[in-house]
Amino acid sequence: MPEKEILKDNERIDQLYSSDVQIIQNPNCFAFSLDAVLLADFVRPNHRHKLKTVDLCAGNGAIGLFLHQKVGGHFWEVELQPQIADMATRSIKLNHLEDRYTVLNMDLKDVNKTIPKDFADIVLCNPPYFPVTPASQTNPNRTLAIARHEITTNLAEVVTQMSGLLKMNGRGYLVHRPDRLAEILQELTTHRLAPKRIRFIFPKEGRNANIVLIEAIKDGRPGGIKIVPPLVVNEETGSYGPEVRRMLYGK
Repeated sequence: MPEKEILKDNERIDQLYSSDVQIIQNPNCFAFSLDAVLLADFVRPNHRHKLKTVDLCAGNGAIGLFLHQKVGGHFWEVELQPQIADMATRSIKLNHLEDRYTVLNMDLKDVNKTIPKDFADIVLCNPPYFPVTPASQTNPNRTLAIARHEITTNLAEVVTQMSGLLKMNGRGYLVHRPDRLAEILQELTTHRLAPKRIRFIFPKEGRNANIVLIEAIKDGRPGGIKIVPPLVVNEETGSYGPEVRRMLYGK
């Protein structure tokens, strides 16, 4: 489909060269960030043809699409906001992956109306990070605010749905903020998700971590958490470090 026919007002097409994927972006309502690239890279490769993967809070489908070569089977992209879900649908068409991806424009709390429990081998989520409190300064653009703040969902609900969707021994993957790590680990263990692998992401050397990646296994044995080597995103010059460059542009 020609670019001018697939794009709407204020949209552009960005490319993740490392996975040969094009994504429709609109900075006025939603554009994927480095968090999405980091989470996709953190997911373990699995090329089984019958694999079932659900991406909650999917946005424009970036994380799922970044995994099209790394993870086999079918993907279900669950996104609440119609305009953003439409971007995901068109990004899937742009990459000629309609046979492997299904977009569900729905609230994740209703996901079991379409996807049964104990269904998925993998569940991914890049959820809203920030709780809404009386002191919160949410973005006046409600579309952006919903993507960043816990306005329509929250951590407990995300983890509840992740656990419910996963088969026994299925893997859940989450990207979030380190300052909520204690809360995240408590929610995971409460909902039968055993944390197994954690990676901290640092913006620069000498700075505190600002992103955490977590892998959990449904009904996994307790204990045995691995804290894998950290990742420093930027060099002193401000340029991306070699590992991030690989994630973005390939080897």
